[in-house]
Amino acid sequence: MLLQARRALLSTLLLTLLLALACSGRVKESATYYCPMHPQVTSDKPGDCQICGMHLVPKQAAPAQATASKYVCPMHPQVTSDKPGDCSICGMHLVPKQAYPAQATATKYACPMHPQVTSNKPGDCSICGMHLVAVKVEAGGVKNETSPAGMSPVTLAPEAQTRLGLTFGTVETRHMTRTIRASGRIVADETRIFRIIARVEGFIDQLFVKYAGQSVRKGQPLLGLYSLNLISLQQQFLNATPSDGRRYLPPPAPREAPATEGSERGSEKAPERGEDIQRQRLKYWDFSDEQIDRILKTGKAENSLILQAPAGGVVTEKNAILGQKVFPGDTLLVITDLSAVWAEANVSETDIPSVKVGGPMEVSLPSLPGRTFGGKIKFFLPVLDPQTRTMRVFVEVPNRDLALKPGMLGAALLTVDEGERLAVPEGAVMGAGGQPYAFVDKGGGTLAPVQVTLGARSDGYYEILSGLESGDRVVTSANFLLDSESSLKAALEAVTENK
Repeated sequence: MLLQARRALLSTLLLTLLLALACSGRVKESATYYCPMHPQVTSDKPGDCQICGMHLVPKQAAPAQATASKYVCPMHPQVTSDKPGDCSICGMHLVPKQAYPAQATATKYACPMHPQVTSNKPGDCSICGMHLVAVKVEAGGVKNETSPAGMSPVTLAPEAQTRLGLTFGTVETRHMTRTIRASGRIVADETRIFRIIARVEGFIDQLFVKYAGQSVRKGQPLLGLYSLNLISLQQQFLNATPSDGRRYLPPPAPREAPATEGSERGSEKAPERGEDIQRQRLKYWDFSDEQIDRILKTGKAENSLILQAPAGGVVTEKNAILGQKVFPGDTLLVITDLSAVWAEANVSETDIPSVKVGGPMEVSLPSLPGRTFGGKIKFFLPVLDPQTRTMRVFVEVPNRDLALKPGMLGAALLTVDEGERLAVPEGAVMGAGGQPYAFVDKGGGTLAPVQVTLGARSDGYYEILSGLESGDRVVTSANFLLDSESSLKAALEAVTENK
């Protein structure tokens, strides 16, 4: 009895398992609805996708519609019909499917969620990690070495191109100039900065400059310096001078004596008089010719050495105070000639090859609107700032009206002549900040995206380094519509081929 009961229980369990498997098979086979964006999501009744929320569509309707449809929308190839009509999305007239040229296909792999992620072999998506599925792409350059990833060619009839407002330009060779913009500031010309330095120990007993910023002219007295050492030098000069104040002149050489090379060298090596030696010594200690002549005329040493301005300009630094004791090497005053200044521009590392000494550069300042100051590049430092990765370029700028003040900030504009270059209109380039590309007219209404490499930009044109050839016809306006349609078409192709 026990054995029979066990056999009956085992038979019941086995029958239940078979019924469950049969029911699950029937449910799976009865799944007739799927998500257009996620074909892996299926159901046996209408509903919404669990991933994107889209309405599920009948599974059997897709192949029937694809085989029976004879008309398609040029902008939305997923909209098809078996009779003429209008697109349900954009309202454009459906065109016969035969109008599309037959193209060869090749198998590649793409991510169902991110169609821009493609590969030549199976693998996983680098964004979401999903397995790449096999897709078929057009052999005419849909996803080749020069086409952007995740984009497909778009075929439009001429009337459709007119309705969209597409315009075309031609890739051609033209003369281009490159414009380099850099931040700049006004600095003093270092060759026009003069420092008044004390050469001996002493005291400032006279001061003619009252404040920093005061304008001075060349030869103007600046300050008086009292020093016992200077008085001793003056006395030595007077002792070397004749009492009558007359200068000794050597007798002229006889006319009949021919000048020989040896005699000339001998005259050059003739010893100088003591007066001339002492006079030169006074000049080394900043005595002016006027003050030396006055000492020679009066025969008395002066208690104070008057320092004069070596050039006209503005006193930009004043360290001298009346009665102050000074030592050799102390900077007393700094005079800056602002009749010409330097504009310092910080040029980025990528623009350094275009910088040449003598090249023109313009400087504009927000504090002086409506005015530009031009000059030529005087020199540049052959090293980069490690923090900003820029090179300092200096331009000499005239400043006759003294409108430019050191420390002013502005913008520098350098124009570089690039010569004849292959160029395309600026409006033809999409994605100029990342991976630039342009839509090229391949004929027959086919507009294919082609990746390009850009160079200089000038007067509404981009220099083309690679990707296009002279004479290529490119879309120059309304290409943002083609960009969206090309991306959408590539995504739909990836989903359709995966079903």
